[in-house]
Amino acid sequence: MKFFYVFHAKTIKQLTLILIAAFFTAMFLFMETTIHMPVFSSKDDPKAIYKGENDIALTFNIGWGDEKAEPILDVLKKENVKAATFFLSGSWAERHPDLVSRIVKEGYEIGILGYEYKDYTELEADKIRQDIAKAQTAFAKLNIKDINYVRPPTGHFDKKTLESAKRLGYTVVHWSIDSKDWTNPGANAIIERVGKAKKGDIVLMHASDSAKQTAKALPSIIENIKENNLKLVTVSEMMANASTSTEEIK
Repeated sequence: MKFFYVFHAKTIKQLTLILIAAFFTAMFLFMETTIHMPVFSSKDDPKAIYKGENDIALTFNIGWGDEKAEPILDVLKKENVKAATFFLSGSWAERHPDLVSRIVKEGYEIGILGYEYKDYTELEADKIRQDIAKAQTAFAKLNIKDINYVRPPTGHFDKKTLESAKRLGYTVVHWSIDSKDWTNPGANAIIERVGKAKKGDIVLMHASDSAKQTAKALPSIIENIKENNLKLVTVSEMMANASTSTEEIK
């Protein structure tokens, strides 16, 4: 009986170690497939920008809808915000030329949010280039020139995305502060998240119809930024006036 007890304990210990190892292996694989680093690069490869050095850049993604963009533009105008960057999908821009025209006339910068809502990490390089080029054509037809930046439609990207964008003359822009406004957590939660922004941060917000609380949160966000003596700039202005932050893939 004593021998059986010792053998049983060893077996349990071995099984426990196997289960622990399996758990951590599964966790590693899960994290690897679901977490997307803000910047992917190697020393000599193209890099994505996620942060500057001075000021703050508010960026707004618009991929669909026709209700929320205009109220957000109204708030920016009322609050006398002269600088922001709007990443627009080419398909949305084609359907809303008047709103695109207003964004340009009011002095805001435009970046490309692809053409369709596609995860670039799941596409081959030629398909990524086709999607960006299709958006490029759409903006050209709207007489929108001098676009320098691309943001992948889903926010997910990899090395081939960076290389594809560079071949077409664009730099990929990510973000360092995510407002998560599209989840509609309440205006106060959005204000709190963006309130963590400091010098050099690029803030992700949305002006698609899924972001129902962004316009309500925006006045307080702008007020907080001004109270902290921070200046609102476009992504281009941030990049021109300071060194940029990137991360390197080993």
